[in-house]
Amino acid sequence: MHNKKVAVMSSPSLSLTQSQRLQMVLAPQLRQSLEILQMPILDLRGLIQQEIEQNPTIEEASITAPSVEIEPGVAQGEGAPEQQRTEMDFEKEYEALASLDEEWRDYFFQDAQSNPYTDEQARGRQFFLDSLPQRESLQEHLLGQLSLSGFSDKDIQVGKLVIGSINDDGYLTASTEELALSANCDLQHLTDILSVIQDFHPTGVGARGLGECLLLQLERIGKADTLAAKIVKDHLDRLAAKKFADIARALRNSLEQIQEAAKLIATLEPKPGRAFSIETAAYVFPEVLVRKIEGRWVVILDDDQLPHIRISKQYRDLMADKSTSSEVRSYIRERVRSSAFLIKSIAQRQKTIHRIASEIVAAQIDFLDDGIAHLRPMTMAEVARKVGVHETTVSRAVAGKYMQTTTGIFEMKYFFTPGIKTANGQEISNKTVKDLISQMAANEDKTNPLSDQEIMERLKAQGIEVARRTIAKYRLLLRIPPSHLRKGF
Repeated sequence: MHNKKVAVMSSPSLSLTQSQRLQMVLAPQLRQSLEILQMPILDLRGLIQQEIEQNPTIEEASITAPSVEIEPGVAQGEGAPEQQRTEMDFEKEYEALASLDEEWRDYFFQDAQSNPYTDEQARGRQFFLDSLPQRESLQEHLLGQLSLSGFSDKDIQVGKLVIGSINDDGYLTASTEELALSANCDLQHLTDILSVIQDFHPTGVGARGLGECLLLQLERIGKADTLAAKIVKDHLDRLAAKKFADIARALRNSLEQIQEAAKLIATLEPKPGRAFSIETAAYVFPEVLVRKIEGRWVVILDDDQLPHIRISKQYRDLMADKSTSSEVRSYIRERVRSSAFLIKSIAQRQKTIHRIASEIVAAQIDFLDDGIAHLRPMTMAEVARKVGVHETTVSRAVAGKYMQTTTGIFEMKYFFTPGIKTANGQEISNKTVKDLISQMAANEDKTNPLSDQEIMERLKAQGIEVARRTIAKYRLLLRIPPSHLRKGF
């Protein structure tokens, strides 16, 4: 409960009033724990290196080095009972830390035995990791604006869920219905939050398709009620095919007017997130490895990219030294507590990612055995229920994390897709439908390409009923031109 003084101005006087209200305050340690969970492994590695530099009680130890036993407990000198109680409390805390530090060392040591590195390889890999550039991502840019939006804490969580579903091109990849269900909020309320996010920079971000993206940009420059907007709303396919004469007849405008509107549309950005893409090659480090061992798919976390940290023996000796002043003891105590929390947060991150990855693998056995065509639809809410966490925790845990399978390397968010019901009542992933459309277009007769209607009928023959407009949307996402533009190619 916070007492807050509020200044109320009613001309020409100024007065102070007091009000009481309940307010959720996110503790700094909890905030750090959530940030660590969401960090990709390279960012986490950078944070650990920074902590090693700033906190003298943390040291990096070789995972192949002999284990150094922690001597829990602090030598008790003569002093006041209150001081003794403080030291005893710290001794208990230190014993827990000792156990955690030992488990953490063993965890890395086991990984080192299965993934040995020579000193030369380790130095080369270290140089490579240190050379990787870092820049603000589109999601980070949007989250920064969300924090300044004035939303309530609850609405900020919903906003984070929406932003987590925006891809690198700037498009919203999940339906508003699915997001509202995951966020446990009213559809209209989620749509209102999405509308605010669509006002963020870059213009056009959060759109659910190319048409909406272009309309958002036209609206931002005051062209919402122009001929260009009408073309985008009703004749986007014709515009892409440059059928200006057909558009002119349909809208009863001159060809010159249509061409001028087309020039304006051509100045818009079809991929709002492009400005935040990394121009250089993007290096992906899959920290989740899926291997088939004795006929069973097993999840392994690749932890060798994380420095192994522990409490410095030098500072433990200082704590045990009776001549160490109380001020120094107090300083070391606070630094050690900070170190302990960092170690616990990293351990919790690894455990959460492993549990979520294990649930993904358990649900996607057919995908792992037979390929993308057998990808099963799955939602974050479904995995959250099985793991016993909130879906926003799942969203944070999979953000920027990659999984290496025998089929290829996939971002963990790839496995969360809505489903489409087949004729026999089963559900298949929309990515499976996209893959089928891509295969049909690749294997079609180039002299007589398949129309969207024909693709729809072929899918229906396989028991998959998808609307023609959905086929057109998926084809556009797959960057497959319309049939008349594929003829002869």
